[in-house]
Amino acid sequence: MMTTILTAVIAVGAIALLLALILYGASKKFAVYEDPRIAQVSVVLPQANCGGCGFPGCNGFASACVQAGSLEGKHCPVGGQPVMEHVAAILGLKAEETEPMVAVVRCKGTCDNRPRLNVYDGVHNCAVLSSLCEGETGCAYGCLGCGDCVSACTFGGLRMNPDTGLPEIDASVCTACGACARVCPRGIIELRPRGKAEVLCVNQDKGGVARKACSSACIGCGKCVKVCPSTAITLENNLAYIDPQKCETCGKCVEACPQGVIVMN
Repeated sequence: MMTTILTAVIAVGAIALLLALILYGASKKFAVYEDPRIAQVSVVLPQANCGGCGFPGCNGFASACVQAGSLEGKHCPVGGQPVMEHVAAILGLKAEETEPMVAVVRCKGTCDNRPRLNVYDGVHNCAVLSSLCEGETGCAYGCLGCGDCVSACTFGGLRMNPDTGLPEIDASVCTACGACARVCPRGIIELRPRGKAEVLCVNQDKGGVARKACSSACIGCGKCVKVCPSTAITLENNLAYIDPQKCETCGKCVEACPQGVIVMN
């Protein structure tokens, strides 16, 4: 009896040893080398994993920086320039200077400006509402007001204003990660350089139609285009748009707009 047990124990031990050797050999043969600098870069990143950098999480961004051998076109919106300087120091590279950005809600269709024409009694979700109808107002372009953007913000930078029915962005908290812009089915949230002039409207209908739907809509009059000294404003599809790279923040367009739809962010 003892001989049988001892034989079984030896057999099991031999099999375990053989499997261990096979696994050890496989781990050596198929080992994937990871540059230690990836971990070093990852440590200095904010670990927000927001995707604002364009890569899948902070570790993905760290890998991209190390493998590319350059920081051109790479930026961590949450950590900003200080974090990128740390990354550059670790990799012995140069960090590009980038303008501070902030999310902007391009809509002034408050409850007072946009009369409600119907009542939606379904799932309180912008994506769902957008797929079913044009919303509760006559504007098929503006904010739907369900707050998908607020839910998407992990930094607490947005809130729904109960008086206006629009999302408000706290510029002091906003990291410009872009999560709110990505979930907006109407595409009215944009990441823009701070301190620039913005047209808070995306309505492409002709002036009379747009103004009937919202009293603060851009009517495409072109007055802002005429007064802009840097040719930063273009008029296309009945809508004014300001190129932030050309905007000199003179404020002349703000004064000229008869609808009050242009503001400095």
